[in-house]
Amino acid sequence: MPPQVEPKRNSRIPVSLTESEFNEFIFPHLPVVKLGRPPSISSFKRFNYIMTFLYTGCQWHMLPIEKNADGKPEIHYTSIFKQFKKWAWGGAILKIFENSVVTLNKYGLLDLSILHGDGTTTMAKKGGDGLGYSGHKHMKSDKIVAFSDRRCNVISPMVTAAGNRNECPLFTPAFDFLKSTLKKLSVTTKGLIISLDSIYDSKCNRKKIFNANMIPNVKENQRNRKKTKRGKKRIYDEGIFDERFRTIERVFAWEDKFKRLLLRFERISYHHFCLKLLAYTMINLRHFCR
Repeated sequence: MPPQVEPKRNSRIPVSLTESEFNEFIFPHLPVVKLGRPPSISSFKRFNYIMTFLYTGCQWHMLPIEKNADGKPEIHYTSIFKQFKKWAWGGAILKIFENSVVTLNKYGLLDLSILHGDGTTTMAKKGGDGLGYSGHKHMKSDKIVAFSDRRCNVISPMVTAAGNRNECPLFTPAFDFLKSTLKKLSVTTKGLIISLDSIYDSKCNRKKIFNANMIPNVKENQRNRKKTKRGKKRIYDEGIFDERFRTIERVFAWEDKFKRLLLRFERISYHHFCLKLLAYTMINLRHFCR
């Protein structure tokens, strides 16, 4: 097993990568093109152009593309967008994110004793697929359910839904993907604590957590009860629940560093989801990149 690496204190979340960092964390998971004309610029520069788009929040045609020897842009912005689509729909961006989790586990930078789960909602003003009007937040939006460990590393952001969907039924597919991620890490689920908000409080969700040999720490939803519910008291630790404000809520705050994610401008929900995956990858790689 590799030596334990101490997390860097006050390490900033990278918004671009050096060529050596790109070759180590990104390039091995990109598809290899063997046919056709060689690309005008390297995959490294294309990736950083996508990161510039994600960080600044500009439109594709406003990307600050460098000039070549002839004084013309070295690549057209539509080629950058086509490359992003190819990596997104080909599964490369998902593999890049999964590799960031595997790398953290390899160097002992994950603390999986407690996993915090929650949902985040993004307003969409331009329309698109997978949207719904949230009467609670008074906006048309979509949402994503994510899990993080105690060190603010994103473990499993895999479930997207319209903004008017209740988050409680979304726990099942999110939890299934979490278990598959832990299986890839060769981590046993026995004794792990799952901390959730009261919106996920249901008999079905608690049973799924128990069946996976995990311990649910779910804040009870009173549902306008006037009297205490009869029966055995459920397992719940307020101290563990309060920790979520230093973990999963902090991750969602770090996500806002990438301006393109403050509002959803992509009409295709999967494109927006892949941009979130890139942001979560950068959050995970903050331990290795400056």
